[in-house]
Amino acid sequence: MKGMSVIVKTISSWVKVLIILFGIYIVLFGHLTPGGGFAGGVVLASSYVLLMLAFGREFVLKNLPLSLDSKLDCVGGILFIAIAILGVVFGGVFFKNCFIEYGQKFNLISAGTIPLSNIVIGLKVGASLYLVIFLLSAFRRDDSDEQSVFRSPEEIHDRAMKDEKESN
Repeated sequence: MKGMSVIVKTISSWVKVLIILFGIYIVLFGHLTPGGGFAGGVVLASSYVLLMLAFGREFVLKNLPLSLDSKLDCVGGILFIAIAILGVVFGGVFFKNCFIEYGQKFNLISAGTIPLSNIVIGLKVGASLYLVIFLLSAFRRDDSDEQSVFRSPEEIHDRAMKDEKESN
């Protein structure tokens, strides 16, 4: 059985939804409360880290393939640059806050391009951090070898099983 126990997997499945909702909240309301795109993206990526710890890398890879994650990462970066360049086009200054009349009292949607920037930064940071953590989990350092080479988790598992059989 890959991953951890049934209890950990069940609780992780429930908590994952709450973590994703909290990350979305931080991204969407980052211009009004502490948080924003970076913090929300980190929280969104942490939901997949939790799943990776509970279920294993293969389960997470089925839910969010690396090809889709790479595309989301690129889309986030391109949209961020597009928002910045639209400031030049419509306002004459790079990253000018120009789409909506901003700064109106008692108007929730009066922050201009800041919420849009938070959304694309959240997408970019979440996808990038997921990719980094996934790639770091793909290789582990095996200090028992004199050569100290990096081995995949499958090789480490096979070696541990071989060592266990030899000790019995």
